[in-house]
Amino acid sequence: MSIESFEEFGLSPQINRALLSLGHQTPTPVQAAAIPAVLEGRDLLGCSQTGTGKTGAFALPILQTLSQSGGRPRRGSARCLVLTPTRELALQIADSFKGYGRNLRLSLAAVYGGVGQMPQVRACARGIDVLVATPGRLLDLIRQGHLSLGNLEILVLDEADRMLDMGFLPDIKRVLAMIPDRRQTLFFSATMPPAIAQLAGSILDRPVKVQITPSAVPVERIAQRVMFATQSEKRALLGQVLGGVDVDRVLVFTRTKHGADRVVRQLAQGGVSAEGIHGNKSQNARQRALANFRSGATRVLVATDIASRGIDVEGVTHVINYDLPNEPECYVHRIGRTARAGADGVAISFCSAEERSCLRAIERLIKRSVPVQGPNAPKDGGGSKKYGKSSRRRPRRTGSARAAA
Repeated sequence: MSIESFEEFGLSPQINRALLSLGHQTPTPVQAAAIPAVLEGRDLLGCSQTGTGKTGAFALPILQTLSQSGGRPRRGSARCLVLTPTRELALQIADSFKGYGRNLRLSLAAVYGGVGQMPQVRACARGIDVLVATPGRLLDLIRQGHLSLGNLEILVLDEADRMLDMGFLPDIKRVLAMIPDRRQTLFFSATMPPAIAQLAGSILDRPVKVQITPSAVPVERIAQRVMFATQSEKRALLGQVLGGVDVDRVLVFTRTKHGADRVVRQLAQGGVSAEGIHGNKSQNARQRALANFRSGATRVLVATDIASRGIDVEGVTHVINYDLPNEPECYVHRIGRTARAGADGVAISFCSAEERSCLRAIERLIKRSVPVQGPNAPKDGGGSKKYGKSSRRRPRRTGSARAAA
């Protein structure tokens, strides 16, 4: 039976009022499948691509559970921990909890690096109902004696695949060793490679499995195409694409931090307003760039993959892969930043000869050829399998995922 309204979940009037004020009336598929299971206290394994409403799928039942239990957090402890890989995503999740829980008397805090820790220390001292955290700062506060996880009731691992890509598995294991065995655990990942499935199997107890949209299938409303060019030709090609009539709000992806900075400088030289967002930027700089992009003050945002988790901006008309990702799953995450909330979107990938093996891997993952556009397009318009001879050599990695961000 399909669920047409949030009221069918039996959520409290306070939460329903908040949803109404936010304009949320109909649950997304992942919310419809996950919320009843979480309300029952079940562990959950969720696999759903970006932009499908995952945060609401765990935030709403968690708020309901915590508010109805009548419990209160002890000083220096948290009742619910949401572990997430990046600062931007932590802030985004905290904002969602704040919006959904605006009529509830529950405490919320987000802890992450790149900013002073004293406000976070004070929040921990008071006790926190819902704590959203990145692994590094969380463990720092625990080592310093400001926070204990011994009374944790609910653990959420969000974007688990990205946390493993960033090298956070040892940190996750440290956190798991500090929390009670009797807890509810919610595990969300956009993809489910073997390492993620193994981690989920080790920490979940008879979980309900929710997989709405296969992670390898991009949003159908996104018009995808590839443009072949040498690496040196990409700069001019980007300028041409940005000169299009309907190219309004654009997210550009590069493989490295230095590449992102270089593209921003080149765009500025051409009179295009652009800012970069990556791991070397301070938290204030990253938040400022996101705010400018949301408001339209900045037309183009240039990002690396790791920094991009948490970029949830409506009205992105185009995603441009200036560099193709080494991992084909990242392509799905990238292009999912457009065509949100029922809108159409365009994803354009620049592909050099050295990147054609990456394109072939992407096409195998999404089970379709990406149409080719531009002066180098073959007459039949096919993707990599139809486009001439391609290099057998896979691009050499330039460092770990952490360094590339």
